[in-house]
Parts: sequence; structure tokens; C-alpha cells
Amino acid sequence: MYSFLQGAVDPALVALSAALVIGCAGIPGLFLKKPGPGQVLSTVVTILAALAGLPAALLLLFTHTTSTYLLEWNLPFGTCELVIDPLSAFFLIPVFLVAAAGSLFAIGYWPAAEHPATERCLTFFYGLLASSMAILLMARNGVFFIMVWEVMALSAYFLIVTEHEREDVRRAGIVYLIATHVGTAALLIFFSLLAAQTGSFQLPAAGSLSSLSPFAAFIALAAFVGFGTKAGIMPLHIWLPSAHANAPSHVSAVMSGVMLKMGLYGIFRTLTFFHDPPLLWGAVLTVAGIISALLGIAFAVAQRDLKRLLACSSIENIGIITTGLGVALLGVSSHNSPLAYLGMAGALLHILNHSLFKPLLFLGSGSIIHAAGTREMNLMGGLGKGMPRTALLFMVGVVAICGIPPLNGFVGEFLLYLGFFRQLNGESLIYLVFLAPALALVGGLAVFAFTKLYSSVFLGTPRSPGAAHPHEAGVTMLAPMALFALLCLLIGVVPQLALSLVSPAIAAVFPQLILETLSREYGAVLGRLSLAGILLLTAAALVALFWRWRLGAGRVTSAPTWGCGYQRGTARMQYGATSISELTVSVFNGIMRQRIGRPTLSGLFPASSRCSDHPTETFLEWIIAPMFALAGASFAFLRRLQHGLMHVYMMYIFATLFILMLWAH
Repeated sequence: MYSFLQGAVDPALVALSAALVIGCAGIPGLFLKKPGPGQVLSTVVTILAALAGLPAALLLLFTHTTSTYLLEWNLPFGTCELVIDPLSAFFLIPVFLVAAAGSLFAIGYWPAAEHPATERCLTFFYGLLASSMAILLMARNGVFFIMVWEVMALSAYFLIVTEHEREDVRRAGIVYLIATHVGTAALLIFFSLLAAQTGSFQLPAAGSLSSLSPFAAFIALAAFVGFGTKAGIMPLHIWLPSAHANAPSHVSAVMSGVMLKMGLYGIFRTLTFFHDPPLLWGAVLTVAGIISALLGIAFAVAQRDLKRLLACSSIENIGIITTGLGVALLGVSSHNSPLAYLGMAGALLHILNHSLFKPLLFLGSGSIIHAAGTREMNLMGGLGKGMPRTALLFMVGVVAICGIPPLNGFVGEFLLYLGFFRQLNGESLIYLVFLAPALALVGGLAVFAFTKLYSSVFLGTPRSPGAAHPHEAGVTMLAPMALFALLCLLIGVVPQLALSLVSPAIAAVFPQLILETLSREYGAVLGRLSLAGILLLTAAALVALFWRWRLGAGRVTSAPTWGCGYQRGTARMQYGATSISELTVSVFNGIMRQRIGRPTLSGLFPASSRCSDHPTETFLEWIIAPMFALAGASFAFLRRLQHGLMHVYMMYIFATLFILMLWAH
């Protein structure tokens, strides 16, 4: 396939065409009278385009090719170039993969027959979102970049508010819209400063700028705010939990698996402009990343909503990636090539891995919600009996996201640990060793959070009528999940393949590194890790076979367990999601600010009452919302100017024009 693409057509043109086709895939459904055929047509077109775009992106990546196209336009902002280099090609892989998988999942999860009012717009904006992300990776003109960025942002907004009749969905959409346009405002400053520095809206060539220039610090700050808001780095994450929770699950898979990476891509791309990044930049990214990772997973532990837990976990994983990037910058600034390589390789590998296991989990959550009719984990339980295939595939995603070998989530974090412990050899950045226990704490909390999730959803007995009668997901929903599960297993068992994927992207970001020697050295380390993973899988398979043989050979009897003196056990007696995490959440309650309701019991026969624990979005509800309320109260006097009388408004206009004429004169 690679040789055919290379010999027949330009793979960059194939990737660009695939992106445009995906963006147009939902248009026919807008004009078809009967719901259904448009969705199927869009899915087929999206999958075919992705099957063409994926090999093209891989070919561009492995051949270290950079292709450039000029877009003819008459706008006074210089030449508009579309460029695909290895860094763009690397980020294109999850765009095509997740977009195709989510489109297939939507046929079973959001069928047109059951959602005739929303399916057409959902399908159209889904394709537009995927297409805009792919084209964004190719944009090399600042103004064109902002245009595509806005298409991506608005497409995501319309997808988030698909069920706009619900108040919580509308609120999530508003928060997202405000946050994303704050980020866009920062990007306008970013590109304006770049244009002032270079004299053009063309993005600078790699290594062409110096961090010693007066604009450099402001450019870096604007990039961090603008791109960090989209990536969900704390404290710029305020839109993320509610948006991911309220969007349709296949949209959440694309937003978490791909759209967050567009913010990371912007940070990566910005860093390529400078040939001498200072230590301060790496330190800021490292601290912001480890704080995001720790607080993100701490908030995930407290969640009762299945999708909010997954959304907060995305903040954690973005934090791990940001930490890796910060460590890589520290390595470059201190001329520590192995540290720079391990940090960048760990960050890029985690980007790839997160784009596999997080869509798997979000698609799995869609299957769970589709069967149980709720996102509340306290109302689930026992779904593993009615949904064995979903439970097995979801388990793969859980093990992967917890960073447990032999699945892919372990690989990127393993390289980061290598970088941290390498500093014990007397390196100048020995204090980075303290990041190892912090990352270990993040991993431990992740194991706890997803143990809580899996046990409260799939184990035990049903705690609601909806969970008592689940149904297994259909083949169109299981197939994408199985694909992601297989890829998670493949990268975990053969991590050398994934390392060969990220090496060209590392060269695009840090061309000064001697990649051949470093890749060979750490490829050998991952080879030994691969052998250990294969042995672990083999041992697990043998234990499973032995267990099944013993069950089949022995006599199986059933009897009730001891009920602690009760005549009959009920679902209310088992641990739910809240009770599992109550003790752990209490440790972080000073940060989480939970709303806790505890009843006061009095008398011999107290009336029925209930306990409640509601996790809050601390930064949004305790800082941002009060600031907006204060601003609203401060400017309330301006409402007196809004009389609703036309002649008063005409007087305002006349007075304004008169003042402007006097000022101009």
C-alpha cells in the first residue's frame, strides 16, 4: 500500500483530500427526506476516506517527507500554505482513526430512526469537526489557522449541545463557548506578536526565532493560554468536564482522543520556532503538567458520573503529556540529550496511546449508558452479566489507562520514569527525580479511580431497574471498541513499533538531537519490555485456561452467602461508587470542596432521610463564577441605558458620531 501511494500519487494530496471528503460526508444527509440513509452514507464515506488518509499519513511519517501546497486567496495576509511534515503526519493518525471509528459507532448508538430531530446535524458537524482538525494540522498561515480553529471550535459547540433541551447541556455549551473564545483571543495575540516579530503571518520556520527577543516571553505565554485552554491544562480546563460529559459518547471520544491534542499540537509547533528555549519554559510546563495530572485524577476519583470521571481522567493524561514535554525542554535547555529524547518520546507515545484507550473507554461508556439509561454509577451494577463483551473490552481500556503492563498505557510513562531516574547519575537536573513519586501517586490514584468505575458498573447486583435488564451492544458499537482494544494490546506487546512512529516527530520538534543512537538504545530497552509483556500475557492465558479446566472438571454447587444476620441481601447493602471513594476523597476535600449533606437523626423512630455527596468543579464554581457575578454587579448600572426606546438609541448614535467628528477634527 505504501509503495502504491508513493508511486501513484502524492500521499500529502491523499491526506488533504481525505480530510476534505470527511468534512463533506454529512452534507447529503441534510437534504435527504428520509432519516437513516444519510447517516449510513456518511459513515461509509468517512471510513473510506480514513482508510486512504491513514496510509498516506504513515508514509509521510516514515519517509520524513514534507509536502507544501499553496492555497489561492485574495486576503491581505500573505501566502496561505498547507504543509504536512512528520509532526503533522503523526497527529493526523488519531484524527483519521478515531473519526472513522466514532462514525461507525454512531450508527448503533445514535441511530437516525430513534433521533430524527438531531441525527442530521450531529452527523454533519461530526464530519466538519474531524475535517477541521485534519486541516488545522496542515495550516501554516496564522490567519488561516485561526479560521480553521474557529470552525473546529464551533463544530464542537454544536455537537456538545445536541440535546439542547436539557439545562445542563446548554450550560455546558455556554461554558465551553466562553472558554474556547478566551483561548481564541489569546491566539489572536499570539499570531499578532509572531507577525510583529517576523513581519509575516506565515508561521516561522523551525529554529528561526530566539527566546532572547523581547517578544519571546509574551509569545510563549499567549501560546500557553490559547493552546492550553483547548488542551485542558489546569487551571484552563474549566470547560472540559461538563462538555465531555454532556456530549454524545462518540463525540466525547473524538473530543478527548483527538481535539484535546490540537491544543498540544499548537504548543509543540510553537516550541519548534525557537532554537534556544530557556529552562523557565520547561519548568513551567513540567509544574503545570504534574499539577494537572495529580488534581485531574483526584477529581476523577470523586466523580459519580461515569463520563465526568473519564473527562477528569483526560485532564490527568494531558498533564502527563505536558510533564513529558516540559522535561524534554529542560533536557534541551541543559544540553541533556537523553533526557530530552525520553521526555519527548514519552509525551508523544502517551499522545498516541491516549488516542486509543480513551476513545475505547468513551465508546464503552456510550454502550453502558445505552443499556442502563443513566450516567450515574451509583445506579448501575451487575452489567457484566448482561454485557460480557462490553465488559471485556472496557476492561482492556481500564488496564491500559491505569498504565499497567502489558498494555500500551505503560509504555509512555515507562520512558518518563527512565528519564527521571537517569538524573540520579549526577546529572544537573537531579531534582527531577522527585517527579517519579508524584507520577507514581498519579498512577495509584488512577488504579483506584478505575477500580471504582469498573466494579460499580459491571460487578455486584443492579441498583436500579435500568441496570437490571441490560442489553449487549450491537456489532457496529462493539467493532470500533474491539479495534481500539486490539491496538492497545499491540502497542503494549510491541512498543518498538510505536517508538518508530514517534521518532520522526521528535526529529521535527528537536532536530538537534542525535536520534539514531538514542532510538537504537531505548528501542533495545523497549524490546526487553516487549519480551516481558509477552511472557506476562502467556502466563495470564495459561492461568485462565487452567481455571476454566478446573471449573469444568469439578462439581460446582451454589449456596447463599452469609447475610450478616439479614434474611435477604439487597443492592443497597453493597458498596456504590460514592462509598468506595469516600475515604480517598476526604483527603482532597480541601481542594474539591464537595457539597456534603448529612441528616440529623433524632428520636426513637427518626423519619427517612438521605445522605448526599456532590463533587464540584472547584475552579469554575468557586473562582470563575463569583468573578463573573462580581463583574455583573459592578456594571449593573449600564442596564439603565437600555430603555428599549428607539428615539433614545438614535440620540446615543447621534451623540457618538458628533463626539467622533469633534475628535477627528
